[in-house]
Amino acid sequence: MSTAADVNVHLDDDYLREFAEPAGYLDFARVGPVSDVVARTLADGALALRTDPAGALARLQARTEATAASAATLLRAAPHEVAFVTSTSHGLFAAAAALDGDGVVLVPRGEFPSNVHPWLRFQDRGGPRVRWIDEPSLTPERLAGLLDRDVRALTISAVDALTGYRAPLGAFKEVLGPDRLLIVDAMQGLGAVPLDVEAADVLACGGQKWLRAGWGAALLLVRDRVADRLGPGLGGWSGRRDPFAAARRRPHTADGNATAGTPAGTTAGTARRPSQEDEPLPGAVAHTMTNPDFLAVAALGAGIDLLLSAGVESVGRTVTQTLGLLLDTVRAAGGDVLLDGLTPDERGGIGSFRLPGTDPAQVHAALAAAGLTTTVSDGWVRLSPHATTPHATAEPLASALRAARDR
Repeated sequence: MSTAADVNVHLDDDYLREFAEPAGYLDFARVGPVSDVVARTLADGALALRTDPAGALARLQARTEATAASAATLLRAAPHEVAFVTSTSHGLFAAAAALDGDGVVLVPRGEFPSNVHPWLRFQDRGGPRVRWIDEPSLTPERLAGLLDRDVRALTISAVDALTGYRAPLGAFKEVLGPDRLLIVDAMQGLGAVPLDVEAADVLACGGQKWLRAGWGAALLLVRDRVADRLGPGLGGWSGRRDPFAAARRRPHTADGNATAGTPAGTTAGTARRPSQEDEPLPGAVAHTMTNPDFLAVAALGAGIDLLLSAGVESVGRTVTQTLGLLLDTVRAAGGDVLLDGLTPDERGGIGSFRLPGTDPAQVHAALAAAGLTTTVSDGWVRLSPHATTPHATAEPLASALRAARDR
């Protein structure tokens, strides 16, 4: 467990005591170990559903509203602009399904698959065509040169899962203007470093990585300013004013037989005409298919509240400083850092490296032997610490890199 003395930016010990992952855990870009309050939220909720299901459900539904309010604070949005889906992929599929019609969506090549397959799937189902961007770190100037009248949206990760490049979302939105959408996969950024979240028109982010809230729930942000440009997409019954209006039963007698006659507004053999009651609900919930996992949403809320209590800026500065220390250690060992020219403000919580002349798998094994958990991706060893990672972790990292290099 870390203490405030282990980090360069003060974080309250109450926050640090919430976590118990090993000091050498450097793989938050893969999964973030949950806090004590998240674990207790999940355990207590499951027990309550076993012993008091009606009461537990009522409390979990109330907690969903509270989580929406907390998420709105984090995303600088109105609560109704936030809904809950199962995953980042689910949220991006909802966005791709909602953006129907002709035109082009810009997709950087090398995006994580969750932000690729929705757009490929729906370009063949009435959505905009995918136009690839071949840039390892897209800049606003380069984006401006890619725009033409066909471009309707840019979809991009807030932080790249391999390079760690932190997209300048505010500058991107300024270039795109009000008539083009900025759609953001925030999975590798939200909870790690501050983001220009106000710039995102649509945003999706699961809770299992930097928000440290486990699987099963994700944020889906849809700003009011773009709601009228999105169709119903994947929206199901949970996003309707009256979900029963489209196929309401005829009245039945006590013996279960339908009463004679046809409901107002229909003719025999036809569906009921759309009515005001059958319209989508306002806000992001219109793009949901069904109720969320209320227990997972409660855990997500606990994770967000803990982040807000510590301070997004404080957590972000600590992540940046800790990653900087680890990358300095890599450089001192002769390692090559991917996109090494990025400034701290241009990088999230991710840094990837190689040791020249050494197999990345061998480096990964040496780190594991030293108690350091990392990921190898595309031939690079990826480091992704959090605010709870002790700075002393740099010492076993240096030793393991020397051992791997000298073999």
